[in-house]
Amino acid sequence: MVRETDKSHRKFAELEIGATRKDWKGRIRVALVYPNRYYVGMSNLGFQTVYYLLNQIDHVLCERSFLPEKSGCATDRITTIESGRPISDFDIIAFSLSFENDYLNVLTILERAGIPLQSSHRKDIHPLIVAGGVACFLNPEPIARFIDCFLIGEAEAMLPRFFEVFLPELLKADRKSHLKDLARNVPGAYVPCFYKTTYNMDGTICSFEPTCDVPDKIKRIFIEDISHIPTCSVILTPHTTFQRTFLIEVSRGCQHGCRFCAAGYVYRPPRFRSLYILKKCLEHGASLTDRIGFVGAAVSDHPGIADLCRPVKQINTRISFSSLRADALVPELISALRQSRVKTATIAPDAGSEWMRRIINKNITEENILEAAETLILNCIPNLKLYFMIGLPIVPKPFTPFQWVAMDDERTLKKKIKRVKDGLKKVANIRVNTEIPRHAYIQALFSRGDRKVAKILSMANHNYGNWAKTLKSTDLNPDFYVLRDRVLDELLPWDFIDHGIRKTYLEIEYKKALQGKISEPCKVESCTICGVCKKKGFSHKCI
Repeated sequence: MVRETDKSHRKFAELEIGATRKDWKGRIRVALVYPNRYYVGMSNLGFQTVYYLLNQIDHVLCERSFLPEKSGCATDRITTIESGRPISDFDIIAFSLSFENDYLNVLTILERAGIPLQSSHRKDIHPLIVAGGVACFLNPEPIARFIDCFLIGEAEAMLPRFFEVFLPELLKADRKSHLKDLARNVPGAYVPCFYKTTYNMDGTICSFEPTCDVPDKIKRIFIEDISHIPTCSVILTPHTTFQRTFLIEVSRGCQHGCRFCAAGYVYRPPRFRSLYILKKCLEHGASLTDRIGFVGAAVSDHPGIADLCRPVKQINTRISFSSLRADALVPELISALRQSRVKTATIAPDAGSEWMRRIINKNITEENILEAAETLILNCIPNLKLYFMIGLPIVPKPFTPFQWVAMDDERTLKKKIKRVKDGLKKVANIRVNTEIPRHAYIQALFSRGDRKVAKILSMANHNYGNWAKTLKSTDLNPDFYVLRDRVLDELLPWDFIDHGIRKTYLEIEYKKALQGKISEPCKVESCTICGVCKKKGFSHKCI
């Protein structure tokens, strides 16, 4: 009998353009897994990029897999899109992790694939379980018990070296010894089983140390110059948020230093792609579809954004932007949006007052926001989507100046949400959509937790995702991780990762936030204040 998962995979595969299929013989076989539905995973440009990079390595074969579309029977296979094979048949199962709320799906997928959940329970016959992605850059500890090896860094810089060292036959001969080879010889590789955490009586971390001769700090690996490396959609499919839109990454990182934004810190230094590469990507995308999406933390900051928008008129293509700064809407960008018949533009004021925007270092004014709204409306873009955060700093992320701050409890957040909705309900043509406070709480738990919270994750998996039951029955206090202020000298679960950012710099930024003082954007060519560029300068000029 054909299982439901196989049917849905076949349906997706038939409508895809650009998938890669390789001969299995003589190659390292990687099942690249996005721990959510196909629709979500294929909307993720980072996931598609890793798929492309893996298949560019001649002796590596990569196929994709996702969380099944229907819950179905627990014995249903987890199979790949390309060949329909079970992921347990592969040499490596590699998870792409962007969001902490997907951690539970990692356990679901491993369990349904017949893989022991805990790394320590796996045998030489089992695939190597690898994880990467921005969630791993921030804090891999909550899922450290379930992952054999994390790759802390950007895929372009890490994958070639990893596949020089990794050999399936050595993994099968002596799993632990080969894991040690990876930890020693692949910069950015973090193998949790070779590290030990000790705790103080109050539950805070006393020490985090290696148990053998592996690096005591894991240095995040990154590409210094992305201007010559294209990152764009590999596979087009109607089953994504963007519906056959060809995505192009314009920049990586952000120069503005908003104090709540982890991406603005762990992707430092901010880097822009050259106009030459972007125009080549634009031409290629236009040959495949009439929809182009420019992606980046702050796309409108690109120094050549006006020149990038000009070719749109010639190629008769509709473009969209993942983000727009209210103070950077140049005429060429507005013209491109108008020609593309865009009806909704997105701006992120993030906070509702000048004072709060100073606290979070969101250096735009109310005048900027109102002028942007007026400009968009005058150019026939009548709908505005505005992003605000309630209960700032809402989810205090690692490696940000707010990493020491307590999050508002759920009851307080619900009151604040109600106040906002009540205040706007009589205003015409406004809809307010908010995240569920319980989901934000769970995200904060796994964003800021240590290895102990793996117990909560295991219990949630046992309870089929019933978080209310799990949080009520656990003997571990989740509020300790979510609702507690940290002292500035506390050893944090993620301190063993070296992003190049001085902890003292984050402390200074935190104190400036308390005083409502703003900081200038990154001056990549001359500034060394945060520590990332202390050894050499990085150019973000576009060629």
